[in-house]
Amino acid sequence: MDRAMYESIHNYMLEMMGDSAHDPLHIYRVLQSSLAIADNYPQVNRDMLIAACLLHDIGRDAQFQDDTVCHAEEGGRLAYDFLTKLGWDEKLCGHVRDCITTHRFRTDMAPDTIEAKILFDADKLEAAGAIGIARSLIYSGQIGEPLYTVDDRGRVQDSGDTHLPESFLKEYHYKLEKVYAQFHTKEAYEIGQKRKLVFRQFYEALIDEIPENYLNINLE
Repeated sequence: MDRAMYESIHNYMLEMMGDSAHDPLHIYRVLQSSLAIADNYPQVNRDMLIAACLLHDIGRDAQFQDDTVCHAEEGGRLAYDFLTKLGWDEKLCGHVRDCITTHRFRTDMAPDTIEAKILFDADKLEAAGAIGIARSLIYSGQIGEPLYTVDDRGRVQDSGDTHLPESFLKEYHYKLEKVYAQFHTKEAYEIGQKRKLVFRQFYEALIDEIPENYLNINLE
């Protein structure tokens, strides 16, 4: 990919990003992780991978405005239209769209091509370890989700049960502790295992500290 093409795609990405948990720095980390993984797979179409990485979250604002919208599907559609206007081959545009459409954890659509698998893995590394903790808490704060919720007896609701109110702890059990088994490439899997302990230690410390903030007050 030449510099002019990269800048065109990069600038479009910058126009579309407005979420501090999914900001340009997140995009750059995903891109760099993807390219590092791709070094081990000579069959990778790097132009396709770079475009998919840069554009994979451009549907985020649409989802933020309407939670019935899937940002991956919307992003895939927007990316296809944008790259088509840049003169990309329609088949290649379709591949980029598919990479973006299948990068989301909350979907039944699994990545198929090696480029799609690498994008998925690089994006999931962003939900692992210290970066995963920080980004999850930032996003929870943006959308008004609490750190945890309690039941009618004051007990912390510590599970990923879909019927529970949204919270960081619910997200931890629903997604964040599961990403480590979802990687498609051995490179991402190995990185993920190193980060897994960090996240687990944070979770255990959080669970230990929460009760310390409650006093047994007799209101009678």
